[in-house]
Amino acid sequence: MQELIRLRRRAGFVGRGDERAAFRRNLDLGPEDERHRFLFHVHGNAGVGKTFLVRELEHLARERGALTAYVDEAAGSVPEAMAVVGHHFAEQGRRFKELDRMLTAHRERRHEAEAAAVASLEPEPEGPSTGSMAMARAGLVGLGMVPGVGAFAGALDPAQLAQRADRLRAGVSARLRSQEDVQLVLSPERVLTPVLLTELTDAASAVPWVVLFFDTYERTGPLLDGWLHDIMTTDRYGTLPANVVVVTAGQRPFDTARWGAFADFMTDVPLGPFTEEEARGLLAGKGVVAGPVVDEVLRLTGGLPVLVSTLAEQRPADPEDIGDPSATAVDRFLKWEQDPMRRAAALACALPRMLDADVFRAAVECPEGEFDGLYEWLKRMPFVSERGNRMQYHDLVRAPMLRLQRGQSPRGWAEQHGRITETFARWRQEAETGLEPGEFWKEEDWRELRLAESYHSLCAMPRAALPMVLTDVVTACDHGEDVLRRWVRLLAEAGEDADAETVRTWGSELSEVLAQGGVAEALRLLLSRARGDEPWRATAWAARGDALARGGDRERALEQYDRALALDPHLVRAYRGKVLSRSALGDYRGALGDLRRVLELEPDNPYNVFLRGEHQRILGRYGEAIQDLDRGIGLDPNQEFAWASRGAARLSRGELDEALADLNRALELKPDYAWALARRARLWRARGDRARQLADLDRALGLQPDWAWGRCERGDALRTAGRDEDALTDYDRALALDPVYASAYASRGASRSNLGRYEEALADLDRALELNSSYVWALERRAAVYRRLGADDRAEADAARAARLSAPWPGEHDNAAN
Repeated sequence: MQELIRLRRRAGFVGRGDERAAFRRNLDLGPEDERHRFLFHVHGNAGVGKTFLVRELEHLARERGALTAYVDEAAGSVPEAMAVVGHHFAEQGRRFKELDRMLTAHRERRHEAEAAAVASLEPEPEGPSTGSMAMARAGLVGLGMVPGVGAFAGALDPAQLAQRADRLRAGVSARLRSQEDVQLVLSPERVLTPVLLTELTDAASAVPWVVLFFDTYERTGPLLDGWLHDIMTTDRYGTLPANVVVVTAGQRPFDTARWGAFADFMTDVPLGPFTEEEARGLLAGKGVVAGPVVDEVLRLTGGLPVLVSTLAEQRPADPEDIGDPSATAVDRFLKWEQDPMRRAAALACALPRMLDADVFRAAVECPEGEFDGLYEWLKRMPFVSERGNRMQYHDLVRAPMLRLQRGQSPRGWAEQHGRITETFARWRQEAETGLEPGEFWKEEDWRELRLAESYHSLCAMPRAALPMVLTDVVTACDHGEDVLRRWVRLLAEAGEDADAETVRTWGSELSEVLAQGGVAEALRLLLSRARGDEPWRATAWAARGDALARGGDRERALEQYDRALALDPHLVRAYRGKVLSRSALGDYRGALGDLRRVLELEPDNPYNVFLRGEHQRILGRYGEAIQDLDRGIGLDPNQEFAWASRGAARLSRGELDEALADLNRALELKPDYAWALARRARLWRARGDRARQLADLDRALGLQPDWAWGRCERGDALRTAGRDEDALTDYDRALALDPVYASAYASRGASRSNLGRYEEALADLDRALELNSSYVWALERRAAVYRRLGADDRAEADAARAARLSAPWPGEHDNAAN
């Protein structure tokens, strides 16, 4: 049935003859022909028929034996676009099995990461330098997760996060199964795109052409354009088969800054209103040929294809049937539909933003036996387009329909939206069955239902519904900018559709600040506009603290947490946020004080107990650390972090057998736990087993090759084994990752001294002491170099200063294996 409907609609397609002819000619040319174009970009204002043309081009491609896929704004990310491509190819008998498997894994790992993000916020295992921490903060801006401390943080290098901004902090890494899982969450296109291209290559070898269509590019382009450019013009992800043609369609021309250099390989297809000849051809195809009628249609529509097509469907026989120039757009769309039930259904179905059969039944009031016929009639209307399994009105049609209903009957408008609100609320409550309240927001289906419920409630009663929706906006801030952006768009659309100025203003202003400053600025706006009695204010202050912390502004984050606690002294997340921010600033004692309050409020949460144990370990209070970690493991024995942290504490106390048992248990729970491997390497060092020490460090760096701390650790192991040249390679890499890593400078200076390169050694040791003037080990090493150079006075001065310092600085050279 669907195919027959498509064929009938296609049979009525007229116009765009030049564009169709150019596309056909392109498929007649081999990829190696210089006249062949690999990319077509269709663009023009809303209503000019871009989607109709794209669908016609897809039919033309299939007639030439092409394998095709069609993607529109229903795909909200690169992985979702790949999933749509795979789905369409499967429908044509070409299933991408490996891609399907990897996409499933991506969705599962993403859910795991989101669930673990807060739980994985632990203190740093070592006291990082000010510079490395600043770089780590910068790298966390784009991650959407609060950076952690403790053994988790050792699993990934903060400096690499600063450089690439696409690695997850070690807390989340520790929760996931492998480095590939981390990449699936943080940079899914890096993992998935090579799989797509491999399967695409196999499919392309069996067909003359593969044509990929990306519609509504004004919405999908910001997400897909860079990725599409990469796979077409670079080999970053692999090679794209030469017989692939890409067609994009959107309101705006292509970005010349990105695509301008490739103009010789693409065809620009600008679309405007129909020419008079094309519009007359479409009307004639529908039997509308009377001169006065055609002239009136042309005058009223301005040649806009969607309006010409809508009027042509009604087959007016007299200009009077079209109405005078003051007729509203809705009158023109439905002027010749005499069935009042159909007219009412068309108007009612303009209320929801998206339609399927269930929403249709919720929106339309008619006898039960009439639903199916009305639904099929509506699907055939020219202003209704398919979006996956749902339908959507064209904006040029929907907007005037909404204005008409709102203006003619404000009470009827509110009642209709109220009825639809109740339906979505019931569906949303059904979706909550079997879920804990904290799990609702993680479910995409729940979010979709909540958005629809909120939209209709804002349309029905803007003033009454706004506080509830703003509460949801605050909650959305905890789930990343993508989720928040959907709630902000909801406010803008509902404000426009309901002509509710307050709602519209909230939407536009939140959209502006979100684009400029992200989640933190959106929360600032919310809090600045708060009256003072909103129940969400404390949560909003804490959420803003989290957002600032993710951006590296820990000092301001602490201020936000204090404001949250002033409103709600029992808000655990605010105390926990203070713990993590103080830890990142190196204030472990202050963090420990806040942890006491966290444990008063949540004494049986094993995560809190683990966190305090790790802070005790960092402060050198190994007995207290082991006591806390013993209790935490008793509450939850399956947390690898707790075992690794206790193993590190026992190692520091010289309890080697017990430490080995703990570290082995951590690695049983998570075999690719890089931080536990590095700690176990220290244990082998204490036992003089250099082979095992290097084996564990090699494995840890195989998992995390860009881990500066791990590089320096292995460099120290190689240096003490007399392999200074090899050690220098690791030190150089560590300093490339973290240019202000004092320990790496000191260690490199020691190796250069061992190799007789004394001037270079002095330069490194000087730099280490610039970064940390109280660095005892570096002072001692520099004194030794001065003695070798005969500078005894300088050597004595450094030795005397080292002797005066009573203890190493907090977080001092932990890598040195002297």
